[in-house]
Amino acid sequence: MKGGRKNLKRAAKDQNLILQNGQSIMQVLSLRGSNLIEVMDGRGEKSLALFPAKFHKSIWIKRGNFVVVDESGKEKALESGSKVACIVSQVLFYEQIRSLQKSPEWPEIFKPTNLDDSIENDGGTTSEYLQQEVKDEFESSDDDGLPPLEANLNRIKPFELQSDRESDSGSDTD
Repeated sequence: MKGGRKNLKRAAKDQNLILQNGQSIMQVLSLRGSNLIEVMDGRGEKSLALFPAKFHKSIWIKRGNFVVVDESGKEKALESGSKVACIVSQVLFYEQIRSLQKSPEWPEIFKPTNLDDSIENDGGTTSEYLQQEVKDEFESSDDDGLPPLEANLNRIKPFELQSDRESDSGSDTD
C-alpha cells in the first residue's frame, strides 16, 4: 500500500480531530461531478469545494456526509472569478462526528434537532433542505410527459409448460 493511502486510512481511524486555522466543518449537499461537490457551512452558505484526487478509490462520500474543508483562500478565489471556493482536506466518519458533536467546534446548524423545532425555525436548516429535496423527488417521479416504455423485443420468451397444458385442456372440453 502506498504512503498516501496509508496516511488517509490512519487519519480516518484517528478520532481526535483538531481543526487548524482556516478549516471548518461542512456538510455535503450534492455531488456535481468532475471532483466538485456542493457544501454548506455553519452559517448556511453554499459553495463549491474540490474533492482531491488523493481520495479516489479509497474514500467515498454521499449527500449528507460531513467533511473538513480548507477555506484559507476562499476570498481570493472568489475575487478572481473562480467558482470553486475551498478544498476538502478530510472526510469525517461516524466516530469522529460523534466526538465533534460534543465539542464546541461543531456548528449549531448541524446539531440534531427535533422535526418540530426545525419547522418552527426559519433559519433554513439542513433538515428542511433535505426534506424539501426528498419531497420534490417524489412529486416529480411521475411520467414527466415521457411516452410509456416499450417492451424489450431482444429476448426470446421462455417456453411455458403451463400455458400449453391450459390450451390443450381447453380444446378437449369443446
